[in-house]
Amino acid sequence: MKKFVLFITILMLLLLAACSGDEETSANEESTIKYGYWDKNQEDMLKSLVEEFNKDNPNINITLELTPYDQYFTKLDAAATGGGLPDIFWMNGPNFVKYASNDMIEPIDEKISNDDLDTAPYPEGLLGLYQYDKKTYALPKDYDTIGLWYNKTLFDNAGLDYPDDSWKWEDLVEASKVLTDPEEDVYGIAASIQDPQASYFNTIMANGGYVISEDKKDSGFDDPNTIEGIQKYHDLIHEHEVSPTHEQMETTDATSMFESGKVAMMFQASYMIPQFKNNEYTNENVDVAVLPEMNKRSNVIHGLGNVIASNSENKDAAWEFVKFLSSEKAANIQAEAGIIPAYEGTQDAWVDATPNFNLQAFLDMANKSEPYPVSKDTSKWSAIIQDNLAKAWSGQQTVEEASEIINEEMEEILANE
Repeated sequence: MKKFVLFITILMLLLLAACSGDEETSANEESTIKYGYWDKNQEDMLKSLVEEFNKDNPNINITLELTPYDQYFTKLDAAATGGGLPDIFWMNGPNFVKYASNDMIEPIDEKISNDDLDTAPYPEGLLGLYQYDKKTYALPKDYDTIGLWYNKTLFDNAGLDYPDDSWKWEDLVEASKVLTDPEEDVYGIAASIQDPQASYFNTIMANGGYVISEDKKDSGFDDPNTIEGIQKYHDLIHEHEVSPTHEQMETTDATSMFESGKVAMMFQASYMIPQFKNNEYTNENVDVAVLPEMNKRSNVIHGLGNVIASNSENKDAAWEFVKFLSSEKAANIQAEAGIIPAYEGTQDAWVDATPNFNLQAFLDMANKSEPYPVSKDTSKWSAIIQDNLAKAWSGQQTVEEASEIINEEMEEILANE
């Protein structure tokens, strides 16, 4: 009997040892994580992040998957339907609710709690942007604001002082008139509508209007301040004639014109810093200031989040990389590459990393910012806005007519959300 008991005891110990060995092997097993993103300008920085991450996590292989932004969410939508989403991918505000409400991305509250992760260093507004139904789905990666980029050489040649925080909208208009030179095919400013975040959203807000109400139930396109804010931006083309036409900017985008010295000023986001820094002409000839004041000084703030696909087979490994991407170490790497990190206390490094541009302007604009306007079906009503403002910009309808159509159709969409 004693021998039998001893045999059973030894057998159990061997089984426990075997199970323990299996768990250790599983914990150290190699895994491959696919990471989806859309900005090629950040590719080298992302490679640096992967390299740094792998110093402590050599068993987690990261594969970077670049998709240009104009194809990015179309590709993701198809991948979600087919169960082939990247393990981790960039998410923005306009598309977040759709992915969260359809269970395509993973809530991370439990992971945050289990790791006792401190979220205090991240801006509250950016954390809130990626919360749905009282659940958190992303840690902030970065944020961006809008500044007035200008060509110092063109300003010098025209004998004009550079833009600063004393500028009103009228100062921008008057400087644009001086800088416009039809014989040289040079324009004072580009009133592009290609990117709402870096264009008319800012004149709407600065003029005291709004795109969508805070409760996400009403359109702001019947508000006189909204309409006037759009009109002032529109007038740069059709009244003051200091901007390329909509058709010209459809053929050659405004950023390309700015990079070749054909446009003296443009509204543009901080996420363009790497591109302007790597372009020889803009690196030597341009700088940035705060946006001019209208009824107030305002702009759009937005930030990206890293999300985990709900059908990922490597969620634990994906979480380790997501944590790292929002860490102080990763924030400093982003800062040196010209991306405003979301992690509080690392922005000074971002400013110091590019001394030839006045990047403090973007931090100053963060203090005068309003959240990117979103709702559950952002893509539906944003397409309506773009389509109708494009008609106004090309002269097919007035700003008032466009705003009336936008308001009516947007209200219908919001009522059904």
